[in-house]
Amino acid sequence: MSVTETGATIWLTGLPSAGKTTIAYELAGRLRTEGHRVEVLDGDEIREFLSAGLGFSREDRHTNVARIGFVAELLAANGVKVLVPVIAPFADSRESVRKRHATESTTYLEVHVATPVEVCSVRDVKGLYAKQAAGEISGLTGVDDPYEAPESPDLRIESHQQTVQESAAALHALLTERGLA
Repeated sequence: MSVTETGATIWLTGLPSAGKTTIAYELAGRLRTEGHRVEVLDGDEIREFLSAGLGFSREDRHTNVARIGFVAELLAANGVKVLVPVIAPFADSRESVRKRHATESTTYLEVHVATPVEVCSVRDVKGLYAKQAAGEISGLTGVDDPYEAPESPDLRIESHQQTVQESAAALHALLTERGLA
């Protein structure tokens, strides 16, 4: 790794069980093999440690995204490729993170892992769709809570139509194209 490595925040947004975290870890492994400094800011881990006590109201979700965006920008400004597989359901929250990065002259890329809710509910990695269907939980993003898909992301990944490796390769190609990999 060179001392002058350019950092960047790569935000992977999408519905629960879309494949965001799986793709992020696949790409992180490849980038590390190539000698890049990489961190994955997993949404579930952030909720447990950095955003403990926050709920899922619109205000709490915005606060969570802002906190993650702040940490991501700090890391990226210091030469780290920061992969952020976090739903971030509201466009204004994501735009706020983008603006903070622009103000600090730090690269920010938005990737929409565009997996249809029907596919996500079958994958149901954490059992959230089943709990929502059974009436055990409410406020599930994309089902009974809003998800505002990015209108013009830097990359849209159709994870239901390709393998994890193909999805990570598409994202790696974007980073290469932007001079980041």
